[in-house]
Amino acid sequence: MLNKIKEAAQYIQDQTQGTPDIGLVLGSGLGVFADQIESPKAIRYEDIPYFPVSTVAGHVGQFIHGELYGKKVLAMQGRFHFYEGYSMQEVVFPIRVMQVLGVERLILTNAAGGVNSSFSAGDLMIITDHYNNMGTNPLIGPNDDTVGDRFPDMSAVYDPTFIKIAKAAANELGVQVKEGVYAANTGPMYETPAEVKGLRILGVDAVGMSTVPEATVARHAGMRVLGISCITNMAAGMLDTPLSHDEVITTAAKVQEQFISLLGRIIETIE
Repeated sequence: MLNKIKEAAQYIQDQTQGTPDIGLVLGSGLGVFADQIESPKAIRYEDIPYFPVSTVAGHVGQFIHGELYGKKVLAMQGRFHFYEGYSMQEVVFPIRVMQVLGVERLILTNAAGGVNSSFSAGDLMIITDHYNNMGTNPLIGPNDDTVGDRFPDMSAVYDPTFIKIAKAAANELGVQVKEGVYAANTGPMYETPAEVKGLRILGVDAVGMSTVPEATVARHAGMRVLGISCITNMAAGMLDTPLSHDEVITTAAKVQEQFISLLGRIIETIE
């Protein structure tokens, strides 16, 4: 696997120049942020050796490399999910590639369902911690000590300094943000009302089907991580309406301006 990761990283390196200062993973309906990147170089996943291919609506399926606020950025327009049939190792393959490319700061974004009753569709939530409800994780199996520790500490997956930067950026822009715990389920079905009630009892504020594997591997790799969820719908049982992926994409589109402004200011501020 490590040889495949290095070969994929070499392909990207051959298409770009310099070490990325920041890596980005843009979730469902949020890939539009990549349009802000200057001097963009698009690299389609299907052209990268050993790379999976995005199969979900709202995930373009390419890297965008370029500059933003004087920083080199490498953005994923679309990610891979466990429910697509990929293994956990395939889901986190791009994060391992970013590690080889020298990425030390990673911003993860996603579309999520609101579990906290004070949330509303369209809210942005800074992730303070996560709850892995997927029944597995990408660190299971042999460990390469040159990549990360066998038993990595997960007491601060989401960097406290980055959280402060994100909150300050939101305050400067007048963007209302929430903070909370994100839970990841396998999907692809949405949660039942009973499952959502259980997550609320556990202290979860938002739920989705991604991010936790990537954040876990990023911390294993020693990266500093920031996570932002776009609350695109209220979770099952919160409102008397059925859930759909169309609603996710529609709500993400409505908050694009706020999301772009906030993420841009965060990138500008991060050292």
